[in-house]
Amino acid sequence: MTKDTIGIGLVGTGFMGKCHALAWNAVAATFGETRRPVLRHLADVDVGRARRCAAEWGFEAATDDWRAVIHDPAVEIVSIAAPNPFHAEMACAALAAGRHVWCEKPMATTMADAQAMLDAAGRSGRIAALGYNYIQNPAIRAIEALVREGAIGDLNHVRVEMDEDFMGDPDAPFAFKNEARSGHGALDDFAVHPLSLLGRLAGPLAAVMAEQAKPYAAREGRPVETHEIAMALLRFASGASGLLVANRAAWGRKGRIALQLFGSKGTIAFDQERMNEFQLFTREDDPRREGFRTVLAGPAHEPYGHFLPAPGHGLGFNDLKVIEAHEILAAIDGRPARIVDFADGLAIEAAVAAMARSHAERRWIEL
Repeated sequence: MTKDTIGIGLVGTGFMGKCHALAWNAVAATFGETRRPVLRHLADVDVGRARRCAAEWGFEAATDDWRAVIHDPAVEIVSIAAPNPFHAEMACAALAAGRHVWCEKPMATTMADAQAMLDAAGRSGRIAALGYNYIQNPAIRAIEALVREGAIGDLNHVRVEMDEDFMGDPDAPFAFKNEARSGHGALDDFAVHPLSLLGRLAGPLAAVMAEQAKPYAAREGRPVETHEIAMALLRFASGASGLLVANRAAWGRKGRIALQLFGSKGTIAFDQERMNEFQLFTREDDPRREGFRTVLAGPAHEPYGHFLPAPGHGLGFNDLKVIEAHEILAAIDGRPARIVDFADGLAIEAAVAAMARSHAERRWIEL
């Protein structure tokens, strides 16, 4: 370990575990001023898989014991990409061991666990960030700047839909995501991503009214304990209204986060499936010239230019994780950083808990 490098530990080798490994491998080459991560130690419950992935991704050591990762003296940051119910125990232990933490969303499956994670972060004095990479998109950053600058006037209504179809097949086998211990379902596995965006774009929530639905009540004869669909009416502290819909069983949708921001002077529309562009409408003096125009992401939209020198070529999902890794390193080094820390994450979890309570009690819940 030197001041020019930083040691990385990773727990989990699934989709998001590989995303973290790719990000750590790419961040120094993409952002020249950052410290260079060194991949030290990787853990997976299957030690054979841990060894294979460590060899492929460039980790120096592999284990089936996640505690060995967090107590490895060569590890300074622990990436947690394990299943949701294990986030709290792993994050709290890593922070207690003096490690910085990058934990995938959602923060936890209960408010008590989320609060414990925030408390552990406060005691440790270390950086504790959550994996909400969609806020890092150069297009989203540009949209946020336009809203902040008043380009569409006072924001009065927001609509956002997040849809994928990985739980759409009624004949698919019963899975971990169907169990209550995995969380509420679409509400916290899914809707937390739109909530991370809305917190940036529309400000804090004041109240919610929510409904959840199960398109398939059973799989393989076992009752499904989670909800694939969640819907919520929103009231923001600013006075703006909103609508959020999340659906994990939406056939044909692969990575949709469709966002519309309506203001007193215009509208902005964005869809994550076309993540390198957004639509902007602003009122014109001559109604014959009114209409949406497409803004295509390019080097003018930071930090796109660190990846590509020309607009129109397009960033991808994994690039957003590289940006997120860069922001975490900036925070660790005491520089300005755009992260969702554990305090921000607790606010997202509070919104999820309020929506779940609203569904159960059939009424508006204030935050």
